[in-house]
Amino acid sequence: MTDLIADLQLFLEASPTPYHAVNEMSQRLAANGFVELREEDSWQLQAGGKYYVTRNGSSIIAWSLPRGADLAESGLRMVGAHTDSPCLKVKPVPELNRHGYQQLGVEVYGGVLLNPWFDRDLSMAGRVSYKSLNGERCQALVNFEGPIALIPSLAIHLDRDANKSRTINAQTYLPVILGQGDKDFSFKQMLVDRLSAEGIEDVAEVLDYEISLYDTQKPALTGLKKEYLSSARLDNLLSCYMGLAALLRSDSEQGVLLVCNDHEEVGSMSSSGAQGPMLSQVLERLLPNVEQRVRMISRSMMISADNAHGIHPNFADKHDANHGPLINEGPVIKLNANQRYASNSETSAIFRDLAQQVNVPVQAFVVRSDMACGSTIGPITAAELGVKTLDIGVPQFAMHSIREMAGVKDVENLTKVLTRFYTEDRV
Repeated sequence: MTDLIADLQLFLEASPTPYHAVNEMSQRLAANGFVELREEDSWQLQAGGKYYVTRNGSSIIAWSLPRGADLAESGLRMVGAHTDSPCLKVKPVPELNRHGYQQLGVEVYGGVLLNPWFDRDLSMAGRVSYKSLNGERCQALVNFEGPIALIPSLAIHLDRDANKSRTINAQTYLPVILGQGDKDFSFKQMLVDRLSAEGIEDVAEVLDYEISLYDTQKPALTGLKKEYLSSARLDNLLSCYMGLAALLRSDSEQGVLLVCNDHEEVGSMSSSGAQGPMLSQVLERLLPNVEQRVRMISRSMMISADNAHGIHPNFADKHDANHGPLINEGPVIKLNANQRYASNSETSAIFRDLAQQVNVPVQAFVVRSDMACGSTIGPITAAELGVKTLDIGVPQFAMHSIREMAGVKDVENLTKVLTRFYTEDRV
């Protein structure tokens, strides 16, 4: 196992929610000399400076300015990904007490593959807003870490058709079980107790929260040769990690930028999503002059990194026969004639050339012509900025499941290409 893959596993384990992922990325950036900026402050940027800024605690942009050239002349090498993953979120008034069981009502976030959530050891994590003992409004991250919740399946004896057809009712089938006996349990009090256990003892009242459930099983290397990585949230923390690793490895003379947005899984339309103004506002502050900024964008390129569907040997008919990417056979260029992906022949050619320079094979994905195609932050960013854009990703299985699977070699190879992209002097 390489240092990169071992570090990736630690990153995934530390990032059960977008808030924790951004917190982890912020710490890693700061440890590597990046200076945190706040949106409400005036920025004094220096040539060669390295900076990052967050919004909503769940989206982050990090960049390094060129040491000698001006941005209007050099442009930016940009990589984009998203921090959110489909999951179950605790409702605002979640407490249920049925037949003596303490339960929490949950809401489905994004396009969750629901069946794998049954019979898993679940925990909870997220962000809590509270009023302190001295009356201040504060926020804190919370993580219960251990297995405290579960959604048991109904026994097959009581549902004889379960293996033929089981439709999951998200309202009635998914409330999680926490325990028994306490008819008056309060979820907000649970949060107070957990915050206290984590050293935050000045909580007078929990005002609100955004809490997600997650699988407590740790990331693992699988396969006879340990050639696969199995974990929760590979879509799309895997791309966030590869973009971050490439940024920290590149030491580029060019202007380079990494953006990881929240809310991609629900359409990206938010203040911190790709369809919001965060990236364009940062670019406006880097180059306030409109003409210079347009010149910069014309010399820039965005690589939107989001995992691709590897061809599943048990369901090969779900793929176009000529466009079924294989795990561990190289990163995938994602193409769609109807612009669900932003790749075109120009940006694909640039990526293929970069991959050749570092001896990395490249694959292509096109969805079957009789199936609907998903999308990414790529087309959104391309339309918002007018920047040439490419959609790529590593192939994976079980996308949007509670536990997904990707290839170790693909992670290493795409990180190599992104690192090379960050140092490319002409796009």
